Amino acid sequence: MAQTFDVILKSGTVVNQDGEGVRDIGIAAGRIAEIGSLDAAAAGEVIDCKGLHILPGVIDTQVHFREPGLTHKEDLETGSRSAVMGGVTAVFEMPNTNPLTVSEEAFTAKVKAGRHRMHCDYAFFIGGTRDNVDQLPELERAPGCAGVKVFIGSSTGSLLVEDDESLRRIFRVIRRRAAFHAEDEFRLNDRKHLRSEGDPSSHPVWRDEIAALMATQRLVALAREAGKRIHVLHISTREEIEFLRDHKDVATCEATPHHLTLDGDEAYRRLGTRVQMNPPVRDAAHRAGIWRGIEQGIVDVLGSDHAPHTLEEKAKTYPASPSGMTGVQTLVPVMLDHVNAGRLSLARFVDLTSAGPARLFNIACKGRIAAGYDADLTIVDMKRSETITDDWVASKAGWTPYHGVRVTGWPVGTFVRGRRVMWQGEVVTPSTGEAVRFLETLKP
Repeated sequence: MAQTFDVILKSGTVVNQDGEGVRDIGIAAGRIAEIGSLDAAAAGEVIDCKGLHILPGVIDTQVHFREPGLTHKEDLETGSRSAVMGGVTAVFEMPNTNPLTVSEEAFTAKVKAGRHRMHCDYAFFIGGTRDNVDQLPELERAPGCAGVKVFIGSSTGSLLVEDDESLRRIFRVIRRRAAFHAEDEFRLNDRKHLRSEGDPSSHPVWRDEIAALMATQRLVALAREAGKRIHVLHISTREEIEFLRDHKDVATCEATPHHLTLDGDEAYRRLGTRVQMNPPVRDAAHRAGIWRGIEQGIVDVLGSDHAPHTLEEKAKTYPASPSGMTGVQTLVPVMLDHVNAGRLSLARFVDLTSAGPARLFNIACKGRIAAGYDADLTIVDMKRSETITDDWVASKAGWTPYHGVRVTGWPVGTFVRGRRVMWQGEVVTPSTGEAVRFLETLKP
């Protein structure tokens, strides 16, 4: 009797932990049921993927979707729409909302707000503060929680935890890998006078490479002292890459497409405050240092740090202008263009965007194309050349720093748990996003 599936993806080049090869994928009940030649099988739908590459679903482990409180910039629906338009199947969202995501009530409300409203699957970080330390052991194990996120620089109010003793208190109680924004707040405060009004190119002068390195060094020392695991977000300097090479037992790290792509010397002239980010986009020497981290395996994952603001807000005179730019929708095409340019292999891209996140955060049943895993798939045309435009961006912000940039390598399909959510530039399925499951949060 012939095998029967809900969907068969036919004749695509499957890219996975065992290499590349033309295979069929049979999907049943939202999961991958069979990989191989399925010529004799039947399905409710057969999709011809000849000439396309099928990747494990891309997981963006750092986005800011601004809900609740800042939804004029973005919300869970629009942010996740932007994600699936760009081939992203799951996102980890950050706690700097209004109110902050630092309590059980706020966290539970977010998880509930995302269910079947977000187009992709999702997890949320719980913010670590001085005030909620005692609750963190329970909060970090809540279903849908990606872990604890701590800002040791570049934040305000209770989300800013800049001193070592408060960080020690957090390290003592947590059990999972915690994520950190690593810029030294004391140095940032000492250097505020270096900001030049109306000149966003002074941003990386103020928030210099030493502020980033100092914070990362402090975090590694504290993690080693406590015997805990850390994840350093958005690495922006070659010095951090060189330092972290020798501390991979306790520290993983993330790189972003903008730090790998944009040259600060050129970008501030061309884009002004639109390229203003924390930590900053720096010069080509730092960009080369981060690429070395990719090449040497020091960088573990890619994250977009999607942090939208309206064009009106970004048009304010520096330093009154806010830091942040869109990125979740452009992560895949920008990085595939780097693949086509020979800067990294497609296998390394998969490691950075699916296998890496699954490994670091102990994600259940995602990150590989394997029988029994969720049928989360990013389908790309490696030969397709397109120009990225503001009009293509689905974010509420409506703009991208890559407007007018031509890339080769394009997302053409996004499958989330077996459902074809995006196909050829259109969202084709109603939102059915659900919370990502983690091995450390499998309690009911």
